[in-house]
Amino acid sequence: MPRRRIGFWYRFAAVICKPPLVVLLKRDWRGMENIPADGGFITVVNHNSHVDPFGYAHYQYNTGRVPRFLAKSGLFKKGFVGAAMRGTGQIPVYRESTDALSAFRAAIAAVERGECVAFYPEGTLTRDPDGWPMTGKTGAARVALQTRCPVIPVAQWGCNELLPPYAKKPELLPRKTHRVLAGPPVDLSRFYDLEMTADVLKEATEEIMAAITRLLEEIRGEKAPEAPYDPRRERIEQRRRTEAQNHGRQAEGQGK
Repeated sequence: MPRRRIGFWYRFAAVICKPPLVVLLKRDWRGMENIPADGGFITVVNHNSHVDPFGYAHYQYNTGRVPRFLAKSGLFKKGFVGAAMRGTGQIPVYRESTDALSAFRAAIAAVERGECVAFYPEGTLTRDPDGWPMTGKTGAARVALQTRCPVIPVAQWGCNELLPPYAKKPELLPRKTHRVLAGPPVDLSRFYDLEMTADVLKEATEEIMAAITRLLEEIRGEKAPEAPYDPRRERIEQRRRTEAQNHGRQAEGQGK
């Protein structure tokens, strides 16, 4: 696969980040042949550790097609980190502001320039108790349907064993293996000529998340739950449980 121009900042980041990753993680990387050699595309990746953006970026860097991540806008303002984020061409996400849609415009522009944009479609670390992908947000589907670019699903496992979700200390020993599997493009062609409604975006997103989950099943050698974990539904259920408990306490207090 031909290497494209990577640039100073990405090479500099690789010099800093690759040695510790090589020391801390063994690698079982597959599916690089599914990464397009030319043209713009997006990758959609599951997220289960604060370390996995570095592990996945290492994998993607080695294909010669470096990823442009969507990242919190605050990271772009912090000294050296901010300079590196800007220098490597990452895309700031301005949440809950009038600039919230600028990330999608920037992602579309990057794809149209022939670059790779990497999406974590869950939007945050998975909250599934067993580490399976959650329901996804529609940003990746929106960019994919607008540009009609290839959508490459990628599953990864192992960084979460080095640093479990929301853990503060890594588990260094025994040495963990970072497993990555990239699959063939997700076929979204049946959505191309439809109006981009909320229902269409939701269905396309479900296709994307199902593709990632199938790859993760292959990596883990086990079946995922039939229905993905839904944080919104869980919040509603938790609120109902809390209200029921409060009503129960009130009733108990009135009965005394």
